[in-house]
Formats: sequence, structure tokens, C-alpha cells
Amino acid sequence: MSFTDGLGRTVNYLRLSVTDRCNLRCAYCSRRERTEYIPHGEILRYEEMLTLVRAVQGLGVGKVRLTGGEPFVRKDFLAFLGLLRDEFPDLDLRITTNATLLAGKAAALKLMGIKVLNISLDTLDREKYQRITGRDSLPEVLAAVHECLDRGLHVKLNAVAIKGFNDEELPAFLDLVRTLPVDLRFIEYMPMGGCLEWTEGRLWKADEILAAAGALAELTPISPDAADRGPSRIFAVAGGAGRIGLISPMSRHFCDSCNRLRVTADGRLRTCLFSDRTFRLLGYLRSSKFSEAGLVRIIRRAMATKPLGYKLVEERINGAAARDRAMSAIGG
Repeated sequence: MSFTDGLGRTVNYLRLSVTDRCNLRCAYCSRRERTEYIPHGEILRYEEMLTLVRAVQGLGVGKVRLTGGEPFVRKDFLAFLGLLRDEFPDLDLRITTNATLLAGKAAALKLMGIKVLNISLDTLDREKYQRITGRDSLPEVLAAVHECLDRGLHVKLNAVAIKGFNDEELPAFLDLVRTLPVDLRFIEYMPMGGCLEWTEGRLWKADEILAAAGALAELTPISPDAADRGPSRIFAVAGGAGRIGLISPMSRHFCDSCNRLRVTADGRLRTCLFSDRTFRLLGYLRSSKFSEAGLVRIIRRAMATKPLGYKLVEERINGAAARDRAMSAIGG
């Protein structure tokens, strides 16, 4: 079974935020000067998340990515992963993490059938890492990457590409890819809801990255596996163990093939990253009138209004953010 949105796009991928809390303060993701967390009572309980996954799987969603904030800061997150795997053994279950709390967990993740981890890593420079995240945690992240690789997990490193911050590190990033069997994916910097100031001058476009990388290494475009088809253009690096990828939400949008829905930690269904329109599920999940069929109807109605995100970006006024909430409160 599968279902489509109002523009005929097949929806088969859920990004589910398990918490809005994070132990880092990345400048493009959270507002350092006024971090306001969602009260605990307004956060989805794990059993409510299981209900959501059950409902969307019945609609044909086969891939679920758990995000935050930072998912590993939530108590009993590993136990929740076990519940998900027990109930949905065929689910393509993935995690996005900053990896600062990942030490000693790779073996357990492997046993739970987690095959792919996305790890945020915007710089290989320790001083710049502390500057962008607010924490001196780069050694722990790199150690976690090696631990995951040693356990046979597929690691994707996500680097937000920002001119004037990490563009001069391209040679070091390529050296990393030559050495380690990772996918290093550059993601164009987007207007992020009033955090680090976004300007055209900070936008390091995917084609610019490709041209610069091509001058430093021989790159060969490759087709991703069926399970990994998505917005990333992937390139093999000659003589390298890993690959680089380019994700271009600003310069070369992929709205026509967007297949995802997002649910925030407080149970708000977002049909598009760039839209502030949400559909509140938490109240219904806790209602005496709740039924799974009713939940499915709400999700179908919401997805019928799923917009084209690039049009929302184009409508920004005077460089304003494309949406109000910070990325840490949305889950990416």
C-alpha cells in the first residue's frame, strides 16, 4: 500500500523527532540566547510514537528516521528503538545524531538492525567545531564515527556548507573520504528560523562545491541503492574509500520528488520543512475519541495540502527566515 499527497507525490518516509532538546547549540540550528524547550508533558510519549509509526506504516511508509534535537539525550531512547524493532521488524529504521553521546552504543544499534547512521559534522577543525556548536566535542564525534565503522554501520556525515566557515576545509574533507568508507554529504545552508543569520553570501552552492571538489579529485557520479534514493547526488572519489554527496535545497530543489512527512516532538505534523503550517496530533492521540482510523484520516488530509517548498522560500520577504521555528524544534 502507498499513499500520495495533493500533488501526486508518493509519501513513504517519516522523520520523527523524539525530543527538541540537544546537548549542542549549533548556531544555525538553535537560538543560543533564548532556548525555550517544550514542556515534558507536551512531548510525545514513546507509546504515542509507536501508534504514529503503526498508522503511517499502514499507509505505506517503510522508512522512519528518528531525529531531535539530539535523540540520544532522551531517557530510554535505546529501549524505544528496541520496541520499534520488535513491532516493525521490516522497517527501514535510521537515526540522525550529533554522535557526542554515541560512545559504546554502536554494537547495540547493530543488534537492533540499525544499518545507517547520519552524523552531523560541519568541520574537522576543533576550534571551529567549538565555535559553531558551543561545545569542544570534535574528538568524541570522530571516535564515534570510527566505532560505528568498526561495527559495520554505514555512516553518512552531514556537513552544512557555509561560505566563510567551512569552504576552505574542502581538501581536508576529501582526505577524510579518501581514508574512511563514509558518505560525506554537503547540504546547502538554508534560512533556518532566526538562528545564525542567513544571507546569499553564506550560501555555498552545490555546483560550486562540485566544481571545487572536481579540481582536487577525480569524481565519478554513481546511482544510489534503491533504499538510499533521495535528494543527494553521490560521487565516488578516485582512490578513496568513501564518497561525497551534494544536497541542494536552495539552488536545485527536489520538491517534485519529496516523499516525506515530519512529526515534531510535540506531535505537530509538518508537511514541508519550509512551511510553518502544522497539524496537531498530540491532542487527538490523547483524546478519549482516539482511533487509529481517525489518525490516518487526519494524516491523509494534512498531506493533501503538502506544498512545494521552493515556492515558500521564493516568497520570503527581505531575507526573512522561511519559517518561524528553529531547526532544533522541528527535527530537520
